[in-house]
Amino acid sequence: MSMSWYEHAIRRYEHRRWTTDDNRMVRPFEWGLEHINGRPGPHDPREFVGEYASEAIARSEQWYAASHVSDYRLDQANVLTFTSPLESPWPENNTVHAQFFPARKSGPAVLILPNWNAKWHGQVPLCRWFQRIGITAMKMSLPYHDRRMARGHERADQLVGPNIGLTLQANRQAVLDARSCLTWLERQGYDRLGILGTSIGSSVGYITLVHDKRVRAGGFFHVSTYFADVVSQGMTTNHVWEALRHELSVAELRRFWAPISPMPYVERGMGARRSTFMVYGKYDPTFLPELTGHMLESLRRHGAETRTLELPVGHYSLELPPFSYIAGYRMITYFLEALG
Repeated sequence: MSMSWYEHAIRRYEHRRWTTDDNRMVRPFEWGLEHINGRPGPHDPREFVGEYASEAIARSEQWYAASHVSDYRLDQANVLTFTSPLESPWPENNTVHAQFFPARKSGPAVLILPNWNAKWHGQVPLCRWFQRIGITAMKMSLPYHDRRMARGHERADQLVGPNIGLTLQANRQAVLDARSCLTWLERQGYDRLGILGTSIGSSVGYITLVHDKRVRAGGFFHVSTYFADVVSQGMTTNHVWEALRHELSVAELRRFWAPISPMPYVERGMGARRSTFMVYGKYDPTFLPELTGHMLESLRRHGAETRTLELPVGHYSLELPPFSYIAGYRMITYFLEALG
């Protein structure tokens, strides 16, 4: 069937937005064993990474276990900094930065995890909305983003890139950093905690939610299954897949990156009976609608209490009015109800 004029307009907008970022690079494929406790050598890297990933999935409670942080510091601009529990090879990435938007001195608080390559001031209006209605917000910079960006880089290619081990390490670091932010909020007296993620932030956020019982509610903009499915099929990651497709099949990549994908934890029943609200686009060329459908079906099949909102948008166009207002209003009212 031919697409409607409206769908055509949305897809043209998505493509136009995608082409405005002209700093994407096809970086070389690497196994990155040094980032996952491996060593270059005569052994088969496929076997090593496969076994590492299987063990990480089986022991995910330990792999994602919260670590002690002793150097939290909140400055006069309400920016929280601390040393990441997981050390990376880039010193600038090892200091976590999070903007704090206090509404009250206790009660509900939401940790916000932005999209891939978000800027420092991105999603500040959303945080302000939460603050105005009495819910404290904290927006955490993801690994290798804005103030944490590796020297010499313009994009967060370590968080989503053709280095297998580094991508595993970076996404694990994101979850550990998020749990550390939740710990700080809890210590300040915030006892009703939620988490809100956008795009890759939704992946990190969902994994955080299922591994941290303190999180009562999760809100997610854009929903998908496996990390490998998005990278291999999504428009915004085709430069990453270009480096990977000559070395790995999608099935292999799905197995290697399973620990940083939401789907395995859904299939294990983790997150069942947890409150979640998921917003997604009908014409999304990055988190494809069929992948979203598979995720939602699996969530419901495994007992998750999931609310959903489908909007006639794509990935980028969700930020356009009136859709951004609709999505924001529905998300905020969800958290008001879920966190009391």
